[in-house]
This record gives sequence, structure tokens and C-alpha cells, in this order.
Amino acid sequence: MSEDKSKSPLSRSEREAKIKDKAGWVITVLAALLAINTYIANSYSSKVLKNTISANNTWAFYQAKSIKQTLAEQSLDDALSRKDRAKVDRLEKKIARYETDPTTGEGKKELMAKARALEAERDAIAKRSPWLTFSGSAFQISIVLLTASILAVSMSLYWASIGVGVFAILLMTQGLWSWLSV
Repeated sequence: MSEDKSKSPLSRSEREAKIKDKAGWVITVLAALLAINTYIANSYSSKVLKNTISANNTWAFYQAKSIKQTLAEQSLDDALSRKDRAKVDRLEKKIARYETDPTTGEGKKELMAKARALEAERDAIAKRSPWLTFSGSAFQISIVLLTASILAVSMSLYWASIGVGVFAILLMTQGLWSWLSV
């Protein structure tokens, strides 16, 4: 008489082999996503730092232009009191160029716009960055749960790790595309 093996419970080693097969592939995918997540998070950190430095440099240039403009305005006052028309014309042009210089993009107006754009980009990236940090932690927890599911031969830990992994993917997409306005 032959036994029907499909109805008998699996042995521990058979269950362990089944979990190892499933968990191995999932660990590979989650580890790859963790690596991608880390790469993007590091890129965001670099952009935040780069934009902060660039904005600070642009604001410093703006301040230098403001100081030069103030000095030129003082010289203009002096030239007006001396009624030196040539010097007055030259200083008025210089002062106007300090205020705005679309040809070089180095007038105060252009520098202010550039600095504010750098700050806005930095702030947008900084707002998304924590989501990638949370996502990386969730990926790590999911991998730990998968490993524990193999050691404990536990399908409930396996499914819990899948749930945490899906949550990590959602956090990662929030960090990438800010689909949830917070």
C-alpha cells in the first residue's frame, strides 16, 4: 500500500528547504534594492551639501556686489557734488550693472535668483532624503526577518519580512517621487 505524501505534513528539513528557496531570492532582491536606496540617499546628501556650498558662495558674491555698489554710490555722491559729469555717467552705469547684469548673470538681481534656486533645490532634496533613510532601515529589518525565518523555519516570519519589504519599497518611492505630500 502506497502512502500519499501530498497529505502528510512536511518534515522540518523539507520546510527549511522550502523557506530557503523562497527567502534566498527575496533576500537577493531586497539587498539589491537596499544598495540602490543607499546609492540614491548618498547622492541626495551630496547634492544637499553641494547646493548649500554653491548657494553660500553665490550669496557671498551678492554681498560683495552690494558692497561695491554702495562704494560706487558714495563715489557718485562725491562726483555729483563736484559736478564731474563724465564720472557721474560712468558711476551710474556701474551702479546699474551691479544691480542687474543679464549679459554676465552677475548682477545682484541674477545672483539672488540663482542663490534662491539653489536653496529651493536643496530644500526639496532635503525633504525627500529622510524617506530614503527610513526605507534603508526597513530593508535591513526585512532582510533580518528573512534570515530569522530560515533559522526558525517559520513561514510567519517569512511573510512578515515580505510585508516589511513592501513597506520599505513604499518608503523608497516616497523618497524618490514625493507622491505623498507631507
